[in-house]
Amino acid sequence: MSLNDLNTWQSLPAQQQPEWPDRAKLDAVLGELRSYPPLVFAGECDQLRERLGSVARGEAFLLQGGDCAETFDGVSAEHIRSKLKTLLQMAVVLTYAASVPVVKVGRIAGQYSKPRSKPMETRDGLTLPVYRGDSVNGLEFTPESRIPDPERLRRMYHASASTLNLVRAFTTGGYAALHQVHAWNQDFVRESPSGVRYERLAREIDQALRFMEACGVQPEEFKTVEYYSSHEALVLDYETAMTRIDSRSGRLYDVSGHMVWIGERTRQLDHAHIEFASRVSNPIGVKLGPTTTPDEALTLIDRLDPERTPGRLTFITRMGAGKVRDRLPELVSKVTASGAKVVWVCDPMHGNTFEAPSGHKTRRFDDVLDEVKGFFEVHRGLGTHPGGIHVELTGDDVTECVGGGDEIFVDDLHQRYETACDPRLNRSQSLDLAFLVAEMYRNA
Repeated sequence: MSLNDLNTWQSLPAQQQPEWPDRAKLDAVLGELRSYPPLVFAGECDQLRERLGSVARGEAFLLQGGDCAETFDGVSAEHIRSKLKTLLQMAVVLTYAASVPVVKVGRIAGQYSKPRSKPMETRDGLTLPVYRGDSVNGLEFTPESRIPDPERLRRMYHASASTLNLVRAFTTGGYAALHQVHAWNQDFVRESPSGVRYERLAREIDQALRFMEACGVQPEEFKTVEYYSSHEALVLDYETAMTRIDSRSGRLYDVSGHMVWIGERTRQLDHAHIEFASRVSNPIGVKLGPTTTPDEALTLIDRLDPERTPGRLTFITRMGAGKVRDRLPELVSKVTASGAKVVWVCDPMHGNTFEAPSGHKTRRFDDVLDEVKGFFEVHRGLGTHPGGIHVELTGDDVTECVGGGDEIFVDDLHQRYETACDPRLNRSQSLDLAFLVAEMYRNA
């Protein structure tokens, strides 16, 4: 393949793309990006595909989570550490309960672009372009801030590079050691209002670790952790500029992240995003909402995974708690009958959003949990593997989703509503979810 093979998407309709006011400035930025070092390496992408192949075969579980939309202001050691810490804590619980490896993938180091339902928004009589993520324009509601600026694509690259540097340091420098992560979970169980419910599982993990220590078992894997980055491949100019030819295989890789996904709003079969994804060799995810038909899913497989490689394609279903039990079974059964080996993952966030009386977008923790339950029930009924969960979360004590063990009420939303776009589970709610999903595994 050559880089010219990427240009095929440019002749197709492309949804959710910024309207850049200065094409010359955009071209100059993209030219620089094409000369920059890769953020990730092709071999790492291949390794993730192998790990996801284990998920597709029912031998592992995928935990994918992180911010709804990263911000440039959020690139700090404290913010990155807290997100990583929360995801690692969830992974330890799920690993023990499921008795399979947990593949850890962050919505991190590239999740700076967001699709929006409307191109414009109006406040107090002023109409401006909608905020599309820090990669495109600013959150501040002013004419200057909302103008799409190609310089932000360069800032996204540098912010992603800084984030990945910190993540690699944390995951290889002892911060992610298993005993330390388990100690954090013990603290959570002691402090959480619902901790009594989780105490038994935490005690079992503690006993298992003590037994291995007594036997002199201290594998190197307990001290470091594999952690991969992912984001929605939304702004195609950026993703194309960050695509390179691998010198070993001659294949194309989008080196902006290990895994990229195509969203519900941009997965049209004959449009640009699917065409772009078909050209790169990264693991690819596709969000599937409740209107997805089996024929569409099968066509997506033909376009994105024609060789039927386990781990190449992940279907991230986002049905909503009220629809998952009705809409998911036919999709899973017909895809399974086709012989395709896809990874099935539940996104319990996006189908359960509503607007509170205060005007805040929010989600009920019980709805999030119920969609995961429905996802497990469907796969249990069909004899297929519930491959993972994909959640928007933060390690901070925000008040964006209602419910959870340390309950947040609708009237509390204003206290720490900090998201740049959609509501996220806070640290306590994320760990609640991990322990409850662990219980689902044990009861399966």
